[in-house]
Amino acid sequence: MNVKQHKITMLGTGLIGMFYTKTLHDHRGADRVHTVYSRSAERASEFAKEWGIAKATDSMVEAINDPDTDIVVIGIPNHLHRQAIELAAAAGKAIFCTKPLAMNGIEALELLEIVEKAGVFHGYLEDLCYPPKTLKALESVKQGAIGQVTWTRAREAHPGPHSDWFWNPEQSGGGALIDMGCHCIEIGRNYIGKEVRPLEVMCWADTLVKPIKAEDNAIALIKYETGAISQVEVSWTFRGGMELKDEVAGTEGTIRIDHWLKTGFEMFSAGGTDEYVAEKAESDTGWVFPVGDEVHALGYQHMFTDMLDSLDEGKAPMESFYDGYIVNAIMDACYASAESKKWEPINLPLWRGGDSQVKKIGPKEYDQDHWLIKEEKMPDGKMKIILKVKATEEIIQKIT
Repeated sequence: MNVKQHKITMLGTGLIGMFYTKTLHDHRGADRVHTVYSRSAERASEFAKEWGIAKATDSMVEAINDPDTDIVVIGIPNHLHRQAIELAAAAGKAIFCTKPLAMNGIEALELLEIVEKAGVFHGYLEDLCYPPKTLKALESVKQGAIGQVTWTRAREAHPGPHSDWFWNPEQSGGGALIDMGCHCIEIGRNYIGKEVRPLEVMCWADTLVKPIKAEDNAIALIKYETGAISQVEVSWTFRGGMELKDEVAGTEGTIRIDHWLKTGFEMFSAGGTDEYVAEKAESDTGWVFPVGDEVHALGYQHMFTDMLDSLDEGKAPMESFYDGYIVNAIMDACYASAESKKWEPINLPLWRGGDSQVKKIGPKEYDQDHWLIKEEKMPDGKMKIILKVKATEEIIQKIT
């Protein structure tokens, strides 16, 4: 494949804009951010100088309609996504949008309809589906290494986000759930299978510590059509840095992944250096847990490679606006459940998953007369097998 050179409009100059720009400039090599937008003209100029960007502006319209760029990357507050997507779609630009796609499921579906009607490429920048560990784990699941997935758990916890707008639900759409739950939901959905329909949600969310009008902690259980459960845990009150971990249980195996903190890189410093350690790290003294290459560990490199290669090849990326819409719809059900304290259905007026009946999770057949309950090698080396007789439903055991 011949790698095309793309000139990019970057909307946003915060932490995410920095991560995105660094990745785009470093990884494929041919692509460059050509125009950068910030709500502050001064900040736009500073960012452009720091990253060698040709143009800087505080006009979103001017940035998106720059005739020299063919891609718009959206890394601005959630309440501004709609405006940016409408402008970019009207300009005929390819659009890569950060998570969450929208403020809610209804808006997300409308944004999907806008880009599809315009016929423009759309990519959903869900970076935590792209870390190398996750991609390897997903491939193992697809190859059947752990059997049929029964349960997933994704946890993201840290002391809270880095910009003021995150803490204002009028600008963000919610609290810790919409900020980080979107990551955890899509991680679980990838493991269980995107063709499997999510049905309903039970969610607890509360404001425990922070003086804000949104939840700073939440836990959700998402039930899928196969019977699988996806468990989501998020917190803005966790102390000690940032915790990112995934677990997947299947009928034939288990996967556990630590992305942050327990990465195999631990360092003790008595004096500290005042240097940056890692995203959300709270201290540079004592035991600290640096990350060798953050953009790689967090999935940004593989994410943008997928987006740009898919654009060049004329195919859909691994994560599109359709996926962002599904995630927003699941989060809507989470908020409804947190309010009602009941299981709430997930409203998906548009569903493009599997059309055929999905395989429900169920018992494994031992032979034509028995279901297998358990096999275990005993200390004496013999194998004990627990079975259920199909005809009588009697539980028996045999030793071989």
